Amino acid sequence: MEKGRTRVDLFEYQARDLFAKHGVPVLAGEVIDTPEGAREATERLGGRSVVKAQVKVGGRGKAGGVKLASDPADAVEKAGQILGMDIKGHTVHKVMIAETAPEIAEEYYVSYLLDRTNRTFLAMASVAGGMDIEEVAATTPEKLAKVPVDANEGVTIEKAREIVAQAKFPAEVAEQVAEILVTLWKTFVAEDALLVEVNPLAKVADGRVIALDGKVSLDANAEFRQPEHEALEDKAAADPLEAAAKAKGLNYVKLDGQVGIIGNGAGLVMSTLDVVAYAGENHGGVKPANFLDIGGGASAEVMANGLEIILGDPDVKSVFVNVFGGITACDAVANGIVQALQLLEAKGEKVEKPLVVRLDGNNAELGRKILNDADHPLVQQVDTMDGAAERAAELAAK
Repeated sequence: MEKGRTRVDLFEYQARDLFAKHGVPVLAGEVIDTPEGAREATERLGGRSVVKAQVKVGGRGKAGGVKLASDPADAVEKAGQILGMDIKGHTVHKVMIAETAPEIAEEYYVSYLLDRTNRTFLAMASVAGGMDIEEVAATTPEKLAKVPVDANEGVTIEKAREIVAQAKFPAEVAEQVAEILVTLWKTFVAEDALLVEVNPLAKVADGRVIALDGKVSLDANAEFRQPEHEALEDKAAADPLEAAAKAKGLNYVKLDGQVGIIGNGAGLVMSTLDVVAYAGENHGGVKPANFLDIGGGASAEVMANGLEIILGDPDVKSVFVNVFGGITACDAVANGIVQALQLLEAKGEKVEKPLVVRLDGNNAELGRKILNDADHPLVQQVDTMDGAAERAAELAAK
């Protein structure tokens, strides 16, 4: 899963299962995590199989992570070779035992993705499948069709034929590919995906067109509509701090920095990341350690939960609490900070990292007085956002 939970990247076997669920033509396959499991899986698939490493990174074939097994015993041996393998920093914990494809005649590429730059969806298709699509785009851009898709209209069979025509698919597979594009779009929409990609989409010897490998990224922000997606997440690979924050209902993203950030409102937190990164350039390249939006509530419990997560990050050297009082006034936030520190200390969690607090907006003066009266040795107040970012970066650098 990508940091920040904005997206959930699936393993190939999970993408295959989603494609099958929606009617995209795929080959049979099973996922296993022990070499011996490859024996029965291969037997069920007719005695031969393809053993494929399940990692969320490309280049598996070149790294030796995809092997053809000639019989069940060979599948056990090949699975044993692949399980535990390191592929570009990713350890293989599972392999997919896949049905062997009939002889492949041609390989194509198709995908749908969210085009943030142009605020639309984009279909991409190419007859140069089976290789890195970035390489195709860079070296032979004429072989990659890019067709905008209107969200209201979607991909009808007419739109799919337009995509097929622009990509110059051979006439004998054009209608099959168009029908697959329509089904793939339905998959994209139904699953709240940010990306669905098939590479290769293969024409096999008997004339069929089949999805041989797939990549899917789901929109994590749509999980309230897709409760079954939680089962697709790779819990073992999840950042423990992000997992703990999720359990507490916090909107938290782990970043690679030293200044912990707490703010109320996503826009304010994003701005805070920017000013901390800018200030950090003057202090040895100090950077923000996280994104944490506590929202409008900012109760003592929410503040305590946020501080507990951030202070539990060994990379964090200082914390910047940046709050603009609106519906929730600054005095309530200040009381939340004081009570949060008391709650953490009562739980036996020693707070040793300095907190820089900037309060502005509704009841800011009262909030500052509450913090002054509490006189916590680790809490420092700075009136301006830039000044507070500078101080937090300075403390982190020390």
